[in-house]
Amino acid sequence: MTVATLERPAAASKAPDVRAVPLGPVLGAEIEGVDLTQPLDAAAVAAVRAALLKHKVIVFRDQDISHDDHLRFGRYFGDLEGHPVTATVPGYSEILHIEAADGMKLNERIAPIVRAANKWHTDVTFRPAPSLGGILRMRKMPSAGGDTLFADMAAVYRDLPDDLKARIAGLSAEHDILQSFGYRVDEAKRQALRAEYPPQAHPVVRTHPETGEKTLFVNHVFTTKIIGLPEADSTELLAQLIERVKAPEYQVRLRWTPNAIVFWDNRSTQHYAVLDYWPEERVVERVTVVGDRPF
Repeated sequence: MTVATLERPAAASKAPDVRAVPLGPVLGAEIEGVDLTQPLDAAAVAAVRAALLKHKVIVFRDQDISHDDHLRFGRYFGDLEGHPVTATVPGYSEILHIEAADGMKLNERIAPIVRAANKWHTDVTFRPAPSLGGILRMRKMPSAGGDTLFADMAAVYRDLPDDLKARIAGLSAEHDILQSFGYRVDEAKRQALRAEYPPQAHPVVRTHPETGEKTLFVNHVFTTKIIGLPEADSTELLAQLIERVKAPEYQVRLRWTPNAIVFWDNRSTQHYAVLDYWPEERVVERVTVVGDRPF
């Protein structure tokens, strides 16, 4: 995995005219006044970061960026990381090439399998320090469908009943890469993934390191159990918590357009890429910003 050097923003010259237009009442905004094909000054980067923290999901339309532009933008917010399973763009180890379900190219046999397995999730929670965020660029979109849904996990946590909040306070959960990626690789690769990425314990409720918000931090794709509970109790509690993300009241739906880019805060959201477009294709590219250990 190549570790990127942090890209320094250009020196500030004047206050940026960066505008955030809300996409919904809970989360999400479209950002105007930013050209991602050009370097951003420090004030513009600060405005984008502020919009990300406030809205959790921000969208930039009509941005015909190059691969180098994509990397430059990501580096304003931290170092970048690759992925142990998902394919990358040739020559760009920090840009993921994603078709269908995290790189599994669709065909008549596999489409029904991955469609049924498609789930809400937070990215790479199998890492000791899951990513800060993802920056996704649409490369090839179907004529209809292929939307991405996002959910605000701080809002989900706020609405939990007080007795449930008390029950999960201080608990940790196990997150395992093989829960999602184990079935799609051979045994040798599974053993290699297990050695490099052993299961991680993360708090069930994490504190956002920049906003201080409490967020529910379990997901269907990587979370395997609540640590310290009997198996039956863990299964029941985890199912109850994971189910909460499905309520539309906590969600916003991104309808893609050509050259759209979405930047989401992976620390406070979950997302779901709707796989409703087969036999057409959907190809996206993602730059992932390194995060920190949840607390």
